[in-house]
Amino acid sequence: MEIDGHTKLVGLIAHPAGHSQSPAMHNLAFAQAKINARFLAFDVTNSQLPAAIAAIRAFNMLGASVSMPYKQAVIPLLDHLDHTAELVGAVNTIVNHDGELTGYTTDGLGFVDALADDGVQLTGKTMTLAGVGGAGTPIAIQAALSGLKTLNVFNINDPSVKNAKQIVQIINDQTTCHATFYPLEDRDQFQAAIATSDVYTDATGLGMGKLVDQSLVTDPTWFHTNMTVFDTVYAPSVTKLMTIAQQAGVAHVINGQGMLLNQGAAAFKLWTGQSMPLAPVKAAIF
Repeated sequence: MEIDGHTKLVGLIAHPAGHSQSPAMHNLAFAQAKINARFLAFDVTNSQLPAAIAAIRAFNMLGASVSMPYKQAVIPLLDHLDHTAELVGAVNTIVNHDGELTGYTTDGLGFVDALADDGVQLTGKTMTLAGVGGAGTPIAIQAALSGLKTLNVFNINDPSVKNAKQIVQIINDQTTCHATFYPLEDRDQFQAAIATSDVYTDATGLGMGKLVDQSLVTDPTWFHTNMTVFDTVYAPSVTKLMTIAQQAGVAHVINGQGMLLNQGAAAFKLWTGQSMPLAPVKAAIF
């Protein structure tokens, strides 16, 4: 569809922004769905953030994606927060409703939907989660809101541990899920938690980049066959953790590609009211 006087704009607000796969994903989706819109990436400095949010209103944009380091910083600049975004304390999607900006988080939905795509439901289940940072926080909250019964949260003793403990408190106070915090340094407790879990999720970032050859779990006997192992890393498509889980004969071994795709699809629906055409987008992006 040609750009004309009616073309709507969606933007990524991030720093840096140039590496993002979001423009390719959303522009293909707009084309496939025959929606007259374009998605551009904007590398925004901290001092420019208020002006960038104001531009969503001024240019009558459909909204924006928000990535690091602004997922918390945008909150005071918005008019409303979705309930899940409020609990998570972060926003990755902004929707413009006639000049009123509402913040959402779709990362956790991406996780739940990726599990569902593989036939895995969380209702009544037990999950162990390692790492409660940018990915782990929305995963924990959305899993609890999606009917998870028990959540074992493990985090290393670094500055992120405060957030991990706060998220456990929020889950226990505001959902029906029972969450417990454990130090990741306690390897015996970590092994015991995984042994009694239906789902093990690693949201630490191990297994990618310079840490590509690392995994928190190195022994296949820690896993059992009737479980799910989910690694939020999407490149490489098979991580060290996934290889170990496959050696253990784990029933469902999933990487972060489905989470990335589904969080984008959830944002796309918030902006357009239409479902993202997932099959062609998935084929092109991965």
